[in-house]
Amino acid sequence: MLRPLWRLLLRCRFVLFQRHRLNRMVIEHVAGRSIVVLPHVFNPRLFRTGQLLSETLNESLIQPRARVLDMGTGTGIGALLAAQWAPNVDAVDINPEAVRCARINALLHTMEDRIVVYEGDLFEPVHGRRYDVVLFNPPYFRGRPDDGFEMAWRSDDVVERFAAALPDHLTPGGYALVVLSSDGDSATFLAAFRRNDLILDVVTRQNLISEVLTIYRLQRAP
Repeated sequence: MLRPLWRLLLRCRFVLFQRHRLNRMVIEHVAGRSIVVLPHVFNPRLFRTGQLLSETLNESLIQPRARVLDMGTGTGIGALLAAQWAPNVDAVDINPEAVRCARINALLHTMEDRIVVYEGDLFEPVHGRRYDVVLFNPPYFRGRPDDGFEMAWRSDDVVERFAAALPDHLTPGGYALVVLSSDGDSATFLAAFRRNDLILDVVTRQNLISEVLTIYRLQRAP
């Protein structure tokens, strides 16, 4: 009974105090970084999966000289934080507004020499490349998105296609860090990872009462 009540309280808070920050240009503060969020771009502060993934990154997960891919980069916050340690970070998003937003934030933080942002669907823009670390905050609600903004949180098959392509884009010993919410179809997503011979372990888990967020590490089976 506590979880539905907490969700109602969060909904009221959003309507009263946060709605004005949705779908418009704002400055947000995530993991010690000030970032620009353009309209029609996923806000990692309002939608807490992006904030959790960003705040979890550290020098033990992103080794020096690692080659990193930030999939579904959105504002580019994951790429910015990874670039603190990694000299080469690729970022990909299918939403052209997100691509523009990520490029702006890379410039504002003088990280344009380390971060390259591509527009495209999943691994298509980086076909043939392999990475030591892949970051992904996937759309975990099922359904067909109506626009570029909805692509950040709603999809029919993105996670399954990501799971199928991931093994071919990891270096030996490489892994992906994927954040999932209990509000989404986590069981189906985890089954898709296992079907593609990916080994899972939990990096961190956060119980927010209204939902449980988990970051999984995915590696190719030996």
